[in-house]
Amino acid sequence: MVRVRFAPSPTGYVHIGSLRTALYNELFARHHGGSFILRIEDTDRNRYVPGSVENLLRTLEWAGLTVDEGPYLDKDGNIRQKGESGPYVQSERLGLYKEYAEKLLADGHAYRCFCSAETLESMKQAQAAAGRAIMYDKRCRAHEPSESTRRAEAGEPFVLRLKMPETGKTEFADAVRGQVSFENGLIDDQVLMKSDGYPTYHLANVIDDHLMGITHVIRAEEWLPSTPKHILLYRAFGWEPPVFAHLPLLLNADRSKLSKRQGDVAVEDYRRAGYLPEALVNFVALMGWNPSADREIYSKDELVAEFNLEKINKAGAVFNREKLDWFNREYIKSLSAERLLDVALPFFIEQGLLSRVGENLLAHPDGPDMTERLKRVLALERQRVDRLSQLAEGSGFYFAEDLPVDPAVIPWKKSTKEVAADRLSGLLELAERLPAETYADPKALEREFVGYVAEKGWTNADSLWPMRVALTGLAASPSPFEVAWAIGQVQTVKRLRKAITLLS
Repeated sequence: MVRVRFAPSPTGYVHIGSLRTALYNELFARHHGGSFILRIEDTDRNRYVPGSVENLLRTLEWAGLTVDEGPYLDKDGNIRQKGESGPYVQSERLGLYKEYAEKLLADGHAYRCFCSAETLESMKQAQAAAGRAIMYDKRCRAHEPSESTRRAEAGEPFVLRLKMPETGKTEFADAVRGQVSFENGLIDDQVLMKSDGYPTYHLANVIDDHLMGITHVIRAEEWLPSTPKHILLYRAFGWEPPVFAHLPLLLNADRSKLSKRQGDVAVEDYRRAGYLPEALVNFVALMGWNPSADREIYSKDELVAEFNLEKINKAGAVFNREKLDWFNREYIKSLSAERLLDVALPFFIEQGLLSRVGENLLAHPDGPDMTERLKRVLALERQRVDRLSQLAEGSGFYFAEDLPVDPAVIPWKKSTKEVAADRLSGLLELAERLPAETYADPKALEREFVGYVAEKGWTNADSLWPMRVALTGLAASPSPFEVAWAIGQVQTVKRLRKAITLLS
């Protein structure tokens, strides 16, 4: 049975590359009817950020990724764990790592290193000055076991290092990159256990992957140079290594590694900006993997059906923000009215345009419920935006009780305020006498107002420009008929009347 894992460190935000790694693991598991496991690798206590695990779990849930085993948040927001191979948090497994580390030491696959931080820094500077590769010079590897044991028992601090072969090659078949080979002599004797009793990533992840029955390790390209060390550890323990698949890097437009310096890299940033989870997942899925179909929009089930490791590219994938905007725009257009209301509302509340009071949405404490108006606003604006946040950013005029309008902007640029006031007076009279049902259809409103302007022999510019500004306070906005439909007859009449007063 296929068993894969996503094993992040709780060091802050969730990188967009981490989302892709988690997604590929879940797609692979679902495609093969296997299990997707989450493991928290928190052994580097210096980099641990409180709250990161909770944030990670909320982000995975938002993105629609479902974990079969591992930590999860219960209904009260507390971290719980599920599965038979736990605990799934490495800091809760320290006894296991100590036990296996002692076995490596006893079997001659590891050795104690007593070098101080000052000694290691001096070694590094000397190697850099000489133009040599920066790596441990293995001086403690020559210690007799009895001497090493004596110093350890005397309380001298030490780390445990892997005893890499000094000659030959370590080779393996990578599911993405094919046959990969490393010269053993160029690989450092990596630290396995730190002096504080915590394991490094290398030891802990090999032990956990074996004990949790992981069959495929699908991870970022940056771990490729570490794979020979991991394979050697598997051999030292007498275990069969899993299949490795190293994913291509995500790149900036200039082909550099995707970094915070050149744009947002945190999933949370895209969530706050108003990207839909299904759009982000669809976009990320195609960054480095090519399905067989000649199209770009895929549901989660379609991604599962198509996914395989053979079609993952070796070359890095450029993160194209404009392409992500296109995906998000298409997904926003496809949402049902109910779902759009649900996902857009938080942005209107955040902008201070609306507040929830019981079952109602209010723009003003003593105003009417704005739920129906918001639905109409969303129906108008969904075609014009790339992100949900943009729906609220330019929509304040829809909900204003007393709309600010600059009287100098009301007349058409080739007209006068006297002409504008005359045209608005006629349009006000029409707006007041139209049946209420006319305001249920923007096309019906357009027919009535455009027909009225034509009947009077007026120009659209002299008449409809002032109407647009009167209803929105803006020179650029949706059509006045759409706005009148969205805000309703009462507000339409009120705003037209106010504009006439401003011109007098």
